Amino acid sequence: MVEMKLEGLQCASCAAKIEEKLKSNEFLQEVSFSFATKKLSFKSDLESEKLQNLVQNLIDKIEEGITVGIETPDSQNVIEKKSFKDLFLRNARTIGGALIFFTLLISDPTEPILKYSAYISAYLLIGGDIAWRALKNLLKGRLFDEYFLMTLATTGAFALGEIHEAVAVMLFYKIGEGFQNYAVDHSRRSIRSLLNIKAEYANLINGESIERVTPRSLQIDDHIVVLAGEKVPVDGVIVRGTSSLDTSALTGESMPRSAEKDSDVLSGFINIEAPLTVKVTKRFENSAVSRILHMVENATGKKAKTEQFITKFARVYTPIVVFGALALAFIPPLLGSGDVREWISRSLIFLVISCPCALVLSVPLGFFGGLGAASRKGILIKGGNYLEALNSIDTFVFDKTGTLTKGNFAIEKISGTDTLKLAAQLEQQSTHPIARSIVSAYGKNINKNHMTDIREYPGQGIRGLYKDKELLVGNHRLLERFSIDFNEEKYAGTTVHIAYGGKHAGSIYIADEIKESSWNMSRKLKTAGADEVIMLTGDQKHIAEYVGEKLEIDKVYSELLPEDKMQHLEDLIEKGKKVLFTGDGINDAPVLARADIGVAMGGLGSDAAIEAADIVLMTDDPSKLLDAKKIAQTTRAIVLQNIIFALGVKLFFLTLGALGHASMYEAIFADVGVALLAVLNSMRILKK
Repeated sequence: MVEMKLEGLQCASCAAKIEEKLKSNEFLQEVSFSFATKKLSFKSDLESEKLQNLVQNLIDKIEEGITVGIETPDSQNVIEKKSFKDLFLRNARTIGGALIFFTLLISDPTEPILKYSAYISAYLLIGGDIAWRALKNLLKGRLFDEYFLMTLATTGAFALGEIHEAVAVMLFYKIGEGFQNYAVDHSRRSIRSLLNIKAEYANLINGESIERVTPRSLQIDDHIVVLAGEKVPVDGVIVRGTSSLDTSALTGESMPRSAEKDSDVLSGFINIEAPLTVKVTKRFENSAVSRILHMVENATGKKAKTEQFITKFARVYTPIVVFGALALAFIPPLLGSGDVREWISRSLIFLVISCPCALVLSVPLGFFGGLGAASRKGILIKGGNYLEALNSIDTFVFDKTGTLTKGNFAIEKISGTDTLKLAAQLEQQSTHPIARSIVSAYGKNINKNHMTDIREYPGQGIRGLYKDKELLVGNHRLLERFSIDFNEEKYAGTTVHIAYGGKHAGSIYIADEIKESSWNMSRKLKTAGADEVIMLTGDQKHIAEYVGEKLEIDKVYSELLPEDKMQHLEDLIEKGKKVLFTGDGINDAPVLARADIGVAMGGLGSDAAIEAADIVLMTDDPSKLLDAKKIAQTTRAIVLQNIIFALGVKLFFLTLGALGHASMYEAIFADVGVALLAVLNSMRILKK
C-alpha cells in the first residue's frame, strides 16, 4: 500500500473530488483519502517517482497549490504548527485588502471612478485568488464548488451596484474560511497529539558505553537503558531494574504499572522511577507504538456509511441548489412578480447559502474525533465504518481464556510420577499460555533432541515421540482419540492429562482466574442495548459453565474446535444477528474476521488475531467495549447533530433568501459560520 500526504489542501469538497478522480484512474487501486489526516492511500504497480508525478498531475487538474509527498516513517504523525509570521504572510493580501476596504468605509469617496477602482482593488486583494480558482475550474468544466458560488455571488453584487456588500461578503468569507481552517487544523493536532507516543531516541548499550541511536536502528536482542522520564522506544523485556510505568498513552489507564525483571514492556510506555535495562524483543516497525500509529492513521480511510452518503449527497445537492437559484432569478420576473434585479439579488444570496462545506467537512472530522477519543482509552478502532457499526451490534460473543479470564495459568496440583517433566518435554513446542505455565513450573533445562514427530491437534492437545515412546499432553478428548483409559476428576479449572507409552501417566490441574473487569460486564452490556451475551470456548464443559454462571452469561458453548466456533457464529449471523466477537488466540482469527465486528486483545493477543480484528483492546480489558460503545453512540449523535444543524440552518436561510428576508451577511453565516460551528461541535468527542 502506497501512502502520500497532500499538503495545502483545505477544501473538503475538493478532497472528495480528488478522491473520485483518483479512483477512476486505471493505474491506481483501492484508493482512499482522509481529509482529516490529509493522507492518500492506494495500491499501484508503478514506480514511486512515476506514481508521485501521476498523482500530482491528476490533482493539479482539480485543485492547484497542493503538494504531493511520499509518506515516510519519519514523516508520519508530525504535528504541524504554524507560527504567527507564517499566518501573517499567508494572509498578507487579504489583510491589505481589508485595510483598503475599511479606509474606504471611513473616507467614503464620492468620485465614482476612484470609488469603484478602490473597491475593485480591495476585492481583488481579498478574493482575487478565489475568483482565479473559480475561473480555472470553470474552464475545466467544474461549476459547482464553493469558489464558483462565491465568485458568482459577489461579482453579481458588483453588477447590481452593491459594491460595499460584494467586498464585505468576500472579506467575511475569507475570515470565516480562515477560522474554519484553523479549527480543522486544531482538531487534527488535538487528535494526533493523543498519539504522540513515539520515542525520539534510544539508549543503546554498546560494550561499556551507552550510545544514543534512533529506535528504528535497534535490532532484536540489543540491550537498551530506559531512564526515568523516558519513553520505552521498542517492545522488550526487562533484564535489570525495578520501576513503575505510565501506560496511559497506549492503554488509557491512569494507574502506573509496576515492572521488574522479566516483565514485558511495550514501546510508548513511560518509565517513572528508576533506570531499566531492557532487551529488545521486536524491531521498531513491529512494536506496539508502530502498530498503533499505523492502525489509527489507516482507520480514517475506512469510511462510515454516513460519510459515504454525505459525499454522494453533496454532489447532487449543490447542482440542484444552483439550478434552483437560476430558476429563482428568472422565473418570477417572467411571471410578472417583481423586479429582475431584486430576484437576481435573492438568487445570489441563495447561491452563497448552498455550499455544502459544513456537511462535507464536519462529518469526517466527527468520525476522526471518535477514533482519536477511542485510541486515548486504549481502544484501537480500524475504521469509521466499525465505529458506526458498533451502534447496531445486538449480540456480544466472547472467547474465554485470555479474554474473560486472565490467561496466566497457575498450577494448583499434580497427580502421577514425572507428570510435570513429561508435560514440559512436549509443551516446550507450544506457545499456548497453559503450555508456557507448565514449562515455567518445571523450571529445568529441556533437551529438545529427545522429542520427535510432534503434531498438534487443535482444541485437544499435542502428540509426540519422547525417547521413541508416544507422549500425549492435552484434554480428555485427546486421550479418547488415542483410546487411553483414565479417570476424570471434577475440577473447576483446566485439567491437562498426560499419557506416555499408551498409559495415563497423571494429570496437571491448572486454575485460570477471571478478570476483575469481566465481572458484571454482561449486565452492563445488556443495559447498553445488547440482546444477548454468549461465550464460545474450547475448554471443558464444567469449567466453561462455572465461568459463565459467575459472569451471568446467557449462553455457554464449550469443548469447541475452531470450526465449531465458526459454525456457531454463522448460525447467529444467519438469524439476522449483528455479532461482535472478542478473542485473543491464533485459532480465533477466522472467527474475528467473519464477525460483523472482531475484537482482539492487544497485549495477550496473538499477531494473527490482532491483524484479523477490526478493534484492538490494548488493555486486554473486555469491559472497554462499554467505553467503545459509548464513544460510538456519542460520535453518531454529534454527526447527526451536524447534519441536522447544517441542513436545518441552510434550509431556513434558503427560504429567507428566496423570500427576500436574508442579506449576504446572513448568507455568509449560513455557509462558513455553520461549517465552523459544526467543526467545533465535532471536536467535543475528544472530551469523551
